Amino acid sequence: MDTAVPDTGVIQSAVDLACRAPSVHNSQPWRWRYSAGRLDLFSERTRLLPSADPSGRQLHISCGAALHHVEVALTSLRWRSDIDLLPEPSLPRLVAAIHCHRDATPRSHDFDLVTAIRHRRTDRRPFGPLAAEAGPVGRLGDQAGRFGVTLTVLAPEARTTLAAATDASSAARRYDSDYQAELHWWAGHSLTGEGIPPGSLATTGESAHVPIGRAFPRPGRQESTPGPGVDESTVLMLSTDSDSPAAWTRCGQALSAVLLEATSRGIATCPLTHLTEVETSRDMIAALAPDAGLPQVLLRIGSVTGSPPAGRTPRRSTAEVLTLH
Repeated sequence: MDTAVPDTGVIQSAVDLACRAPSVHNSQPWRWRYSAGRLDLFSERTRLLPSADPSGRQLHISCGAALHHVEVALTSLRWRSDIDLLPEPSLPRLVAAIHCHRDATPRSHDFDLVTAIRHRRTDRRPFGPLAAEAGPVGRLGDQAGRFGVTLTVLAPEARTTLAAATDASSAARRYDSDYQAELHWWAGHSLTGEGIPPGSLATTGESAHVPIGRAFPRPGRQESTPGPGVDESTVLMLSTDSDSPAAWTRCGQALSAVLLEATSRGIATCPLTHLTEVETSRDMIAALAPDAGLPQVLLRIGSVTGSPPAGRTPRRSTAEVLTLH
């Protein structure tokens, strides 16, 4: 048997884990193609959200998260990933080319990260404060820095500005019928394999305690047992030095690295992308850390309060997104 390149079983296993990556509205805007040791990641423009993400910024962040997920998965399977971002300008949909080498030596924490892929979820409920045993938040910045992305821990006093930015974002979209239709299609339905199911949304009461969250359609589950009331999460901001597809993809890789590290420590997480979708709100949060660069995505982290909603957000099948040659 030729062991110079991964067999299709390895690639299928790695891509299956990669597809657990977070994406805007669970749109999963990616496709994979594998041939002779090279795994290509393509963006799928048919899954672009034209109202929320007309530039494709969040599409590239989503693909970057999947790219980091597949790297983690391949490492656990003893394959090292040599990644070229946007390798062929003539193919703008080709986000990355991944060349696999049989010389990875996974450590125990690499397997912790694979476990985190399986257990990570976006929790939109209020959080309690970070537990002491979760470790220092600053170490999460080391994960982002590996990809040239700046992680800023926002001070509690920033919550007033974040809430105002959320209100500004909501006001800009309140009468945008295309945005509202797009949001209602992707969030709160029960289609198999895509979108955000009702059970993964916060209840009305929970949302009231998270004033910096995106306003989603009314969920289809009952109010849960009351949690701590006011959200006591810590808010992180991921910023880049430019607005380009490469920078957005690197931000997605950094987001994945931070999410998986946090999950491995038992920290609850919730990415916030609505605050950077509208120029007014993005400018407001950029002013909170003017030396950090361009804000791309924010992240609430904290401790879990109560029992999470049952079930996992659905994913498209590996066979639907992976082509083998």
